[in-house]
Order: sequence, then structure tokens, then C-alpha cells
Amino acid sequence: MNISRWWIPVMLVGAVLAGSACTQTSEDEAGVTVDKPNADSALDATRDGAASIAEETKDAAGEVAEDSKNIAQEVGDKAKELAGETADKTKEIAGAVGSKTKDVVLTTGEAITDGWITTKVSAKFVDERLLKGSSINVDTKDHVVTLKGTVGSDAAKARAVEIAGNTEGVVRVVNQLIVK
Repeated sequence: MNISRWWIPVMLVGAVLAGSACTQTSEDEAGVTVDKPNADSALDATRDGAASIAEETKDAAGEVAEDSKNIAQEVGDKAKELAGETADKTKEIAGAVGSKTKDVVLTTGEAITDGWITTKVSAKFVDERLLKGSSINVDTKDHVVTLKGTVGSDAAKARAVEIAGNTEGVVRVVNQLIVK
């Protein structure tokens, strides 16, 4: 659409220039004088029209850019909102699943065994960032957890003891971990 708007003034300018060239030749041959101010005013009108079209195009482009910016902002805001809602719902579901699991264990009368405790503590260690690269052996006897092996720092050692102590069914933690 914008290209055709540009072609019209270009063609008019070309026609005016071609016409003035032909007119000059005809004047010379016929010995007739043509009023050049009319050609100049036509050229000026064409220039003014082209400038007006250029200004309109510039204004339209500015409006499109502003509209695009506003749309992008709205999309970004909506994405943030949805991400927050998704995170909240995920936490809610995870909490419900954990609660249901605990309820099932309590309602079925299933006893928490030493093997269950060992598995649970070991599984919790896998997802703990501080314990990456550690070598921890978990043993459980009569609900007492013994931790043996090596960890990378005192903070990792404390975190391993904390995780084991907060596991359901654990009555005590024996810490034999070494910091290396």
C-alpha cells in the first residue's frame, strides 16, 4: 500500500520533467514561449505532496511501533502473572500430595521401618545442592540413623544431619561424617 503511494508522486515528477523537456524542444522549434512558472508550481506541488506522504508514513510507523511496544508489554505482564499462578498451584499440589501420602501411611497402619527411613533419607540427599559430590552412607537401626562418609564442607555436614533428623520416624542421628 505504501509503495503505491510513493509511485504516484514519482511518476508525476517524471511526467512533469518529461513534459518540460518536450515543451522546451517544442518551444525552440515553434519559437513559442511557454509559461515556466506553471511547470515550477506543478513541481513544487508534487514535492509538497511527496513530503506530505512521507510525513504521514513516518507518523503511521511511529504509531505502529508504539502499539507493538504496548502489546509486547501486555504479553509480558500476562506471562509473569501466569507463571506466578502456575508456581502457586504447583506448591499447593505438592503439599496436598505430601499430606495424602502421610495420611495413607497413618490410615493403613503401615509401620515406618528402618529400611523405609534409610531410603527416604538417601533420596532427600540426592536433591540437596550442598551435598553434591558427597559420599554418604545411611544406616538405620531402631529408628536411629547413622551417617558415615565424606562431605565437602561443614555446612554440608550440618545440612545432612538436619535432613536426616527431620525425616519422619527418625528418633536420633549419629553423625560420623568427615569434611574433606
